[in-house]
Amino acid sequence: MRRGQISLEFMFIFAIMVIMLAYSIDNISFSSNSASQQALLVQISLEEKNFANVISNTISQVYAQGPGAKATGYVRLVYLRDSKMLKKAFGMNNPYIFITYDGGVNITVINSTTPSLNFEGPNKNIFWSPSLYPGTLYNDSAVWNATFRSSITVNGTTVYGLRFIPENLSSTVRVIVEWNPSISELWSFDSSKGELRININPGG
Repeated sequence: MRRGQISLEFMFIFAIMVIMLAYSIDNISFSSNSASQQALLVQISLEEKNFANVISNTISQVYAQGPGAKATGYVRLVYLRDSKMLKKAFGMNNPYIFITYDGGVNITVINSTTPSLNFEGPNKNIFWSPSLYPGTLYNDSAVWNATFRSSITVNGTTVYGLRFIPENLSSTVRVIVEWNPSISELWSFDSSKGELRININPGG
């Protein structure tokens, strides 16, 4: 009786260990729809949203202060600058980050070979952060500095913005926004300094 009880307890513990081992293997394999992949997607989504918020909030601050105003924001990046993580999370071969502006900042991770946007659902890959500045810039190619300028097609519409491969981004990106009425609206990026520079010029 006692030996049988010990045997049952041993089998129960062994079964639990096998289940935990199987879960652990799945959790580090990043296989499709695994717990690890979903957790990674959440972390990347949070980082995308935070990046968009920092840019939008800095633009709002400058817009609220008026011409001549200048403000700086900082954002730390971990996942968006790691192409391996993006590949594992989205199952993409050549992921890149695309940023544009339409009354707020849109930021997304896109596959360079077959770009697609998912605005909702478990595969959502684009995040929008509203700003006080109501400008519409995605349809103006001149706003985006040529070095990182790119475009994608969304529902037949050409959308312009800045494109970054993950390795372009530093661990801390400095977002510098100013309202200089003397120059045109412009978004540019200096990868050597990790600086995203934006000039707003409402009505200019």
